[in-house]
Amino acid sequence: MQKIYALLFFVFLGFSSLCHAQIFYSKTEALELAFGKATVENLSLFPDDAQTAKIQQLAKTKLESGLFTFYVGKENGKVLGYAAIESETVRTKPETVMILLTPEGELKSVTVLAFHEPPEYMPPARWFELLAKRSLDDMDFSKGVDGVSGATLSTRSALNSVRKVMAIYQVMVKK
Repeated sequence: MQKIYALLFFVFLGFSSLCHAQIFYSKTEALELAFGKATVENLSLFPDDAQTAKIQQLAKTKLESGLFTFYVGKENGKVLGYAAIESETVRTKPETVMILLTPEGELKSVTVLAFHEPPEYMPPARWFELLAKRSLDDMDFSKGVDGVSGATLSTRSALNSVRKVMAIYQVMVKK
């Protein structure tokens, strides 16, 4: 009987950890949210060593991959903006955000697509709104970006993703 209780306990424990995971938007839904019914093209970028070093310097974080994809919204041949979907581990589980840039590379918005940590650790939408229109240089806790009590690690993770996307834009896309 004790074995059955132990088994039920571990099943419940495993199920309860799954209850924290929340997926808010699929990739398709996110891109529609970003660009409506406009055409979306993939822009695959492969930074060389010099570009990687410059991106990491600007972003103040490490590039984990040699491939980066922007989703470019276009309407009638005109670029509406650039979206990037980034996942980072917060404590032990991922946070996935879509970072939307204007055609000029300015931060337009950040949308949480999935959050697998407990919900109380998720930064509020208002915090992301305060990041809009900040320059890459000012995208730092030491330069006026406020932390969120109880969500320190997830805000740091999101800020790293935003800086990385903005740095990749500056180094590889900006003309």
